Amino acid sequence: MDSKGFTQDGTVDLHGRPVLADKTGKWKACAFLVAYEAFERMAFYGIASNLVVYLTTQLHEDTVSSVRNVNNWSGAVWITPILGAYIADSYLGRFWTFTISSLIYVIGMILLTMAVSVKMLKPSCENGVCSKATTTQIAFFYTSLYIIGIGAGGTKPNISTFGADQFDDLNPHEKKLKASFFNWWMFSAFTGALFATLGLVYIQENLGWGLGYGIPTVGLIFSLIIFYVGTPLYRHKIRRTRKPAKDLLRVVVTALANARLDRPAHPSELHELDQEYYVTTRKRRVHHTPIFRFLDMAAIKTEKSTRQACTVTQVEGAKLVLGMCMIWVVTLIPSTIWAQINTLFVKQGTTLDRHLGPTFQIPAASLGSFVTLSMLVSVPMYDRYFVPFMHRRMGNPRGITLLQRIGVGFVIQIVAIAVAYVVEVRRMRVADAHGITGPNQVVPMSIFGLLPQYVLLGVADVFNAIGLLEFFYDQSPEDMQSLGTTFFTSGIGVGNFLNSFLVTVVDKVTGRGGERSWIGKNVNDSHLDYYYAFLFLLSALNLVVFLLASNKYVYKVESAEVEGRQQINEGKTLGLQV
Repeated sequence: MDSKGFTQDGTVDLHGRPVLADKTGKWKACAFLVAYEAFERMAFYGIASNLVVYLTTQLHEDTVSSVRNVNNWSGAVWITPILGAYIADSYLGRFWTFTISSLIYVIGMILLTMAVSVKMLKPSCENGVCSKATTTQIAFFYTSLYIIGIGAGGTKPNISTFGADQFDDLNPHEKKLKASFFNWWMFSAFTGALFATLGLVYIQENLGWGLGYGIPTVGLIFSLIIFYVGTPLYRHKIRRTRKPAKDLLRVVVTALANARLDRPAHPSELHELDQEYYVTTRKRRVHHTPIFRFLDMAAIKTEKSTRQACTVTQVEGAKLVLGMCMIWVVTLIPSTIWAQINTLFVKQGTTLDRHLGPTFQIPAASLGSFVTLSMLVSVPMYDRYFVPFMHRRMGNPRGITLLQRIGVGFVIQIVAIAVAYVVEVRRMRVADAHGITGPNQVVPMSIFGLLPQYVLLGVADVFNAIGLLEFFYDQSPEDMQSLGTTFFTSGIGVGNFLNSFLVTVVDKVTGRGGERSWIGKNVNDSHLDYYYAFLFLLSALNLVVFLLASNKYVYKVESAEVEGRQQINEGKTLGLQV
């Protein structure tokens, strides 16, 4: 197909016709997707960044309840992509799953804007003090939030993978361009988040919540218009396996059925189709790896087996998913640290001096913009300087391996939570020195004292957040890349649920018998420093487990036929991962 100018990986247009490589895809298609992502992230963070403040000031929820509800909603937003990815990989494809889900997303945003602006749907307020919300008002508000969560479930796992699909892995030039895709994809997301934490948060607290939610709603609608304008340029991958999750289950079941059989002495004795099959079907052949060898039993060729043997490629697909599960588990604690940005860090900031000049006050949630700013500065430096520098020394096109990148991010996160502990100890000492114990009293310490922990978490995300997204996309089986990306989103979701669980348990255990709770309703009379120390210890232990898991992990090695020659895609290389 390449001789006619078509893409080599078999991608097609929306009508199923082969596409010309020079007329479609690459960055000219991704420009529309990147623009969408910036506006969508603005909408999401316009809600998430300041939600804890709305719940406490407008709905009168206490600190623990508001933190728990923010974490539960954030967790749902990051968990629902599992369903959206499954529908895309098994039934509708990325484009149509995204289209339906984005409509649900917009409906949720419109309803949420109504919940905070229509008089009968929001609590009544006089002189800045709001009455307690009715059951109906609370139900409408949370229903709107979770409709957004359902819509996000179909957009999050498919838009980034759809963007990566615009680059042909079998074209060396496009593969090189793709190496930077996730860096700049996240750069656009950070740009949207920056506007949300700087602009929308201020608008919400000073000009009204209706306007603060209405602007991102209009922005989201505008971003969808931009997305569909780019439709003629998009490449679509053909789903070569209708239900890839079914193949994974078949491998496990067959391996268990063959458990009593003798394992072949050499991998070449395992069942695999010849290369001609992969050339004809344009599927990727995945080569045997020595990890999780018990699954090799599914590929045994023998008459004694009661089931049809799976191919080595199918078995390796199951191994990849198991390996990703192993890495996924050790991302949960780091996701819990990330959850502090929109919860306890914000509550911490509300107790500090937020004045910038004699009259202007910075919204506590706006400090989250420094997470984004540090990302925006760090991403170009990483892509333009760090990667070429490390490439010359390590020989890896990415500079360092994906797991090395993730590990560096985890280390920086540990430093960030240690800094948060030190700053909180200082805040409490200042409060004690001035006899401050009331929940609404301001500690005479600048809110910018929290700046280092925000900046460090931003730099950490350049390594671990982008690294994880690229890792789970890159290491997924060919027909499960949307579902594979949900390892990234679900890790964040479960991390939020875990933080909600930890906050609830720690509050109940430490506040038992009238004792001073670590995370009480009154932050000035609590012990957030103890909770941060607890998270630091969890993170340090988790890093040890991550290093062990990384040393066991083996990257996939796959091959495809290009113009009569076999191309091996490694990078995917075997060897040490940390």
